[in-house]
Amino acid sequence: MAAPDLTAELDRLRAAGLYRRRRVQDGPQRPHGRTDGRSLVNFCSNDYLGLANHPEVIAALQQGAARWGVGSGSAHLVNGHSAAHQALEEDLAEFTGRPRALLFSTGYMANLGVIAALSGRGDTVFEDRLNHASLLDGALLARARLRRYPHADAAALERLAQRAAPRLIATDGVFSMDGDLAPLPALAQVARQADAWLLVDDAHGLGVLGREGRGSLDHCGLDAAAVPILMGTLGKAFGTFGAFVAGSEALIETLIQHARPYIYTTATPPALAAATRVSLALARREEWRRERLGTLIGRLRAGAAQLGLSLADSPTPIQPLLAGSAERALAWSAALESAGLLVTAIRPPTVPVGTARLRITLSAAHTDTDLERLLEALAGLPGVRDGPGASLSLSLS
Repeated sequence: MAAPDLTAELDRLRAAGLYRRRRVQDGPQRPHGRTDGRSLVNFCSNDYLGLANHPEVIAALQQGAARWGVGSGSAHLVNGHSAAHQALEEDLAEFTGRPRALLFSTGYMANLGVIAALSGRGDTVFEDRLNHASLLDGALLARARLRRYPHADAAALERLAQRAAPRLIATDGVFSMDGDLAPLPALAQVARQADAWLLVDDAHGLGVLGREGRGSLDHCGLDAAAVPILMGTLGKAFGTFGAFVAGSEALIETLIQHARPYIYTTATPPALAAATRVSLALARREEWRRERLGTLIGRLRAGAAQLGLSLADSPTPIQPLLAGSAERALAWSAALESAGLLVTAIRPPTVPVGTARLRITLSAAHTDTDLERLLEALAGLPGVRDGPGASLSLSLS
């Protein structure tokens, strides 16, 4: 039998406007840099607080490497778990208000590990239709029955849960492509009534929302009793790399024993854990970063409304501008790049067919001038206005 023709599938993706390519960035993660040899202002990074290139975080990584070396050497359960890892887990547990936290190499692996460790054949897992792929794949890895409820519709979830009792309910806290928040209080009530686990992936809420950046749960006033499983990532607002799960003593010990993506993976470098402790402390104490983000979000949305641009309803640094087709999203992205702005086109299968978009993301490190340039360029995109054109005499003060 002949091998599958991979070239034909690649050609199909190109023809459909769905082919993806990597860009080469020459320099640290920050709003102003060089990408593919061009100087561009970056509006598509998840470095929401501007910590990825912070001098104190860099110094902590360098000092950590001098003490711990570069690699961890093995998995956490062999001899890769260092005092630096342990200290970071303790910091994360205190930060989230939970007894324990457990480090994972990525958020994707954390979600796979949690869901597969807590559910299996014969169990039902309910998930929001717009959940991150890692949550959906976790249910598939567990070989559980995956049931998806309409986006952010707690009433629909309640009706479904009455017909098929769930073992676990999983949701994003902040949805990564839309920027909106899950109805967490209502979901917690459904989970409580169904006697099910509730898992919240707060990758895009931690650092940004809540007191000291404690995330979506704190923003909604929910504690560990309401949401027993919290997953967070460290490579977005905290500016480093990795992920963690926070919860009860029994939960964390269960994951150590049964979460395959934890057991069978080399631990992240101890130096990275040391750097993350510093970035976490910065994120907590420097409230001005969240205040700055809030100001930028308000100015972007006000400016977009003045120009007749229809941004999705999002209170977070994720501000999607829907294009509809993949071809239009690509054209808009290319036009912005010509204007010196980097905003990636997000296309299926990352988002549903017909909802391709520009995923504009803001950082506390962006300047007012950066935002003015973005709005002026957005106003010139073909077919971007819902209504009559508006004047560019913007007031961003």
